[in-house]
Amino acid sequence: MVASQRPDLAPSGYARLDFEKVYEENLKFVWRAARRLGVNPADTDDVVQEAFFVAHRRLAEFEGRASIKTWLFRILMFVIRHHRRSHQRRPDQRAAESNTDLEQLADGRARGPAEAAERADAVRILDRLLEHLDSEKREVFVLAEIEQLSSVEIAEVLDLNVNTVYSRLRVARQEFQRALTRFQEREMGGRP
Repeated sequence: MVASQRPDLAPSGYARLDFEKVYEENLKFVWRAARRLGVNPADTDDVVQEAFFVAHRRLAEFEGRASIKTWLFRILMFVIRHHRRSHQRRPDQRAAESNTDLEQLADGRARGPAEAAERADAVRILDRLLEHLDSEKREVFVLAEIEQLSSVEIAEVLDLNVNTVYSRLRVARQEFQRALTRFQEREMGGRP
């Protein structure tokens, strides 16, 4: 069947997008990416809401040259950068914790209290380790290691040369590993 014969496909060949479906399918990804990119937990909900507001407003402009996921990530990065600039000009005294817990956005599987606590601790540790990366390396690292995007996709999202992605990712992995080693040495207190 040709794209023009399918009612769900636009003449250019990409699917006409329903915002509700885009939101539902990508909320966890956008929320998780915002947190991993260093958005203050107290601001995460606002940043994610703003990213989807922009996506809703610009959905008709989506041309399908990239996946919807990479398009949303690009919007999220723009929103995060704007958010950071705004907060640098007017720092506030917001709480360090958000009312929205990562477990609320979990994949739906039932978790016991021990498993939930263990996962929450792992997320906190990950966030602390990611703080050791500057924003450029952190973006590449999060997209590659956490979101599992290919280097070509990362280059597209970040508007970089693929070799730059490889270079940043290599350095980010090294810096992350050093931060992890220091953390493990502190936590284990010299124990084997």
